[in-house]
Amino acid sequence: MKTFALLFAFCLALGFTSCKHHEEEKTVKNNFLATSPVKMDTALIKNYVCQIRSINHIEVRALEKGYLQEFFVDEGQPVKKGQVLFQIVPLLYQAEANKAAAEAKFAEIEYRNTKRLADSGIVAPNELALSSAKLEKAKAELQLMQVHLGFTKIVAPFDGIMGRLHVRKGSLLDEGDLLTTLSDNSTMWVYFNMPEHEYITYQTNAKGTNRSTVGLRMANNQIFDNPGKIEVIEADFNNETGNIAFRAAFPNPDRLLRHGATGNIIMTVPVPNALLIPQKATFEILDKKFVFVIDKNNAIKTREITIGAELEDLYVVSEGLQSTDNILLEGLRKVKENDVIAYTHEKSKDVIANLKVYVE
Repeated sequence: MKTFALLFAFCLALGFTSCKHHEEEKTVKNNFLATSPVKMDTALIKNYVCQIRSINHIEVRALEKGYLQEFFVDEGQPVKKGQVLFQIVPLLYQAEANKAAAEAKFAEIEYRNTKRLADSGIVAPNELALSSAKLEKAKAELQLMQVHLGFTKIVAPFDGIMGRLHVRKGSLLDEGDLLTTLSDNSTMWVYFNMPEHEYITYQTNAKGTNRSTVGLRMANNQIFDNPGKIEVIEADFNNETGNIAFRAAFPNPDRLLRHGATGNIIMTVPVPNALLIPQKATFEILDKKFVFVIDKNNAIKTREITIGAELEDLYVVSEGLQSTDNILLEGLRKVKENDVIAYTHEKSKDVIANLKVYVE
């Protein structure tokens, strides 16, 4: 009996030692990585879908009725101000101009004869006034016919790029028929919309700062070489969308941008004294964000946070954390509420330096 008691005590001691050794191995294995939020000045990159328009984009239409005799510039070709684009058959208008010129010459001869007679006292002054009025009328009709004749030759009103041809040689044109379009792409107007709350923030932060410069991300995801400048903010909000329209102007010396293109406006918004944490330190439950905070006893506590803004790999926290808090950075799925853990604390700036984002 005594021998059995000694054997039982030995087994208990051996089991206790084995369990203690197992707990020590687990503690070493579960050495987690933690960090703290960092407060620093940073900047948010806002993207807005935009539409790109030429500073001058017009429809070129026929000013007179007639057959299209010739076009002198092909689609997509650059043109200069004053360059002839289209020629409508001018025969009818040329004949009318010639007729008006003959009538004006006749009226001038008649006026000279009447004036000579009036100077001699043969005819009354009223006859001279009537002849003068006929001459002025004939000159006006000649000028009008010359304008109509000039309308048969359509010239470019500014430097630009020829659009698609909507007619072909020999087409019968009516007054107002669309011939083509003409775009001045030296400067591009880029339109984008901003929600009301972001507009208020923009206007508030823009005071005393240079917030008018913006970038443009083109459809191929590359950044346009030349920065743009916000020139116009429309007066009214769209009540259906809650947005207000902005217009930025971009110089386009290489004519890379074309009318009708799309892209994204890139706007840098400074955020002073932002409280930053890595996105990977958070988890989500029912559309709410949480972090694991490690208290002074090394116990895990769940805490809800409010995200003020999102950067690449980082969150700006507006509520729920202090810069002195310790938060679990890795192994979030291996712990639960009130677990006591061993951890290694890594400096916030060292953590951020290893992320993709670049913070100013």
